[in-house]
Amino acid sequence: MSDSAAEAAAKLDSRSRHAAPPSTSRFGSRRRTAFVLGGMLLGLLLAALDQTIIATAMPRVVANLGGLELFAWVFSAYMLASTTITPIAGKLSDVYGRRWIYLTGIVVFMIGSALSGASQSMLQLILSRGVQGLGAGVLFPVTIATIGDLYPPAQRGRIQGLFSAVFGIASIVGPSAGGYIVDNASWRWIFYINLPVGMVAFTVLFLALKEPTDRTVRRTVDYLGGALMATAIVTSLLIVLWGGDEYAWTSPQIIALAVAALAAWTALILVERRIDDPMLPLEFFRNRVFTISATSTFLTGAGMFGAILFLPLFIQFVIGTSATESGLVLTPMMLGMVVSSIVAGLAMSKLRRYKFLAFVGIGMMAVGFYLLSRMSPTTSNAQAVLNMALTGAGLGITFPLYTIAVQNAFHRRQLGAVTSGLQFFRGIGGTVGATAFGAVMTTRFKDEIQSLIRDMPAAARSDIPIDRLTSIVENPQALAAGTGGEMALPPEVLQLMREALSSSITTLFLIGLVALGIALIVNVWLPESTLKTTWEPEGKAGKDAG
Repeated sequence: MSDSAAEAAAKLDSRSRHAAPPSTSRFGSRRRTAFVLGGMLLGLLLAALDQTIIATAMPRVVANLGGLELFAWVFSAYMLASTTITPIAGKLSDVYGRRWIYLTGIVVFMIGSALSGASQSMLQLILSRGVQGLGAGVLFPVTIATIGDLYPPAQRGRIQGLFSAVFGIASIVGPSAGGYIVDNASWRWIFYINLPVGMVAFTVLFLALKEPTDRTVRRTVDYLGGALMATAIVTSLLIVLWGGDEYAWTSPQIIALAVAALAAWTALILVERRIDDPMLPLEFFRNRVFTISATSTFLTGAGMFGAILFLPLFIQFVIGTSATESGLVLTPMMLGMVVSSIVAGLAMSKLRRYKFLAFVGIGMMAVGFYLLSRMSPTTSNAQAVLNMALTGAGLGITFPLYTIAVQNAFHRRQLGAVTSGLQFFRGIGGTVGATAFGAVMTTRFKDEIQSLIRDMPAAARSDIPIDRLTSIVENPQALAAGTGGEMALPPEVLQLMREALSSSITTLFLIGLVALGIALIVNVWLPESTLKTTWEPEGKAGKDAG
């Protein structure tokens, strides 16, 4: 080939690499792709709303069903089931295809919703919420993996922004919608309302989601690996959920769970090393993009759940926002998350780079957490809103970033497994973070209150209803239920308790700040690669990409 011909070929190749995106995806026409995207967004909204809508309805549920001692398990059962099924669902979608796994997830979620609405006892509700969690644990990872099938990496940023917007909308609308439903209808409708929405999402995706199949590829399912993985995850999460709360860390129950978890993880590793197509490919961890991204999502997930769980308590009781406005407490944070996620997604699609955004996003979260840790009972609502918006903006940048980076580093046939693996680490981070933060807050709050009571004059101590105070110390979240006469505590005692709770919660943000600092350091080793403009990987995929 002559020099001029070679130069012309090079120019042509350069133009093709920077050409406009193709008009169709692997699923067919733009119209079909739009229907699939709409159905996925609807299904994701269904699962995301269910995580937020129940919070404001739970007091009415407990009043109707009883079983206050099982209150926490209404949330824990959902979280446990969802986190356990996530990596398994992603792998199954790689083997059997996204369509039937996703549709199964919607059906399971709707069955769980119907059972939850029909529950006649708290135990029935907990078991039904577990079924719901199984469905939701399928929807989240398979939705994000399907985006990898619909759009090449360079285009996924702007689409991921839409999915982050769905989470933001659910976080804003959910609590208010839950309060409205229980005030104007039965609490059971917070579950029944999922059924018509789920049917619409199911119908749209059943008709529009038609996957191309490769009948020359025969793949087996690692059922033993899946069973071992589920056992390992459940036992590990139960240690986190029960340790130091339901049972002492040195109790026979926790020791037995620790032995079972260790045995399950060991067996899983041994089995997965010997299987051609494992449920948990250990080669993923040889890829630095996956390893760094998983570590970062674990750390940021812990920080995210810490902020979401304990910021409302601080805003409502320490600063003094009324309980009727509690559903809107997290709105600034969620709006910041939605806007920044969309902007970050567009930036990645435009620049086809992502590493610099990791430092921007985590750095903004760190600054936000530092400002949150400096809050006190004298903090104004405006300052709290600014701090929350900054934290949410940083969090929103990290949402699409790591998903797209990991999907860009692996072959398309592995998208379900790597995407669900990333979601799994975020879920584990949130579970560990929420549990650990709750334990630290309660312990510190107890110490503060005990010190408060010791320092009070004997005459003032005699006026304190000790039984009421004891229940608050055991469950600091009870402070958000009301103030004044409803709390049955003298105003001066309430003020001192605000200070104690303020100190307890701001300590959590300092712990979160340390975790984010570690995440910043870890991201120094995050490999940078140009986002691909086609679905096919360049060169060897998977283990060689990092």
